[in-house]
Amino acid sequence: MSTTVPSVTLNNGVRMPQLGFGVFQVPDQETAAAVTTALEAGYRSIDTAAIYGNERGVGQALAASGLPREELFVTTKLWNADQGYDATLRAFDDSLDRLGLEQVDLYLIHWPAPGRDRYLDSWRAIERLAAEGRIRAAGVSNFQPAHLTRLLEHSALVPAVNQIELHPALQQAELRAFHAAHGIATEAWSPLAQGAVLDDPAITAIAERTGRSAAQVVLRWHLQLGNLVIPKSVTPARIRQNLDVLDFALTDEELAAIAATDRGLRTGPHPDELD
Repeated sequence: MSTTVPSVTLNNGVRMPQLGFGVFQVPDQETAAAVTTALEAGYRSIDTAAIYGNERGVGQALAASGLPREELFVTTKLWNADQGYDATLRAFDDSLDRLGLEQVDLYLIHWPAPGRDRYLDSWRAIERLAAEGRIRAAGVSNFQPAHLTRLLEHSALVPAVNQIELHPALQQAELRAFHAAHGIATEAWSPLAQGAVLDDPAITAIAERTGRSAAQVVLRWHLQLGNLVIPKSVTPARIRQNLDVLDFALTDEELAAIAATDRGLRTGPHPDELD
């Protein structure tokens, strides 16, 4: 198994591993063990969030790993209730404390929460954190083109990343094109649609032809599109299997077959509707 994970160079020159490990819905008491397994398997990018309630578990695993800090890439996120300038600064300090870190590599506004209308103030706070060197890269999550356009109109700091729900059944072509036009990296959460795409006939046929699992085929599809991707599992064998996607490639025909499976399926809320 090859574990040399390729990296993506973000718009500020920071390099981020393209394939990382997510801990959404992992209880804090299970998180340290899962992250430890991931680090031992070869993952170096770990994605958490304040609302997940497991930043402490992530921090414990990072501290116990013995890995140099510069080899690790840690992402966390600002929750909706903490949006606003001062509240963002406080929430960031709290996240750092739980993680046991002095700096995070990527800090994201978790949702635009348009009904609260505070994401511009939160972004100003994040600009300050970036200028102070407390975050290496700043980004957003679940932002739609209208949210991004407004942000770009009011700030010189272009988000390095937009982390969005993205998988074969929800391919987000318009949003990905917007990202490409503005130098924003696309990162996929729920990259396997919580398993909903793994029995798609086009994907299972490719899995059979390549001798890979359906999940591996989908993760390989993400990598070949250029997406950052953060699969999640607490099962050690699956954690390792999700990383074992670096030594094969899908053909143009196989990529086209997966492209044809888009059906607008969301497993999470629409960004315009969550506050």
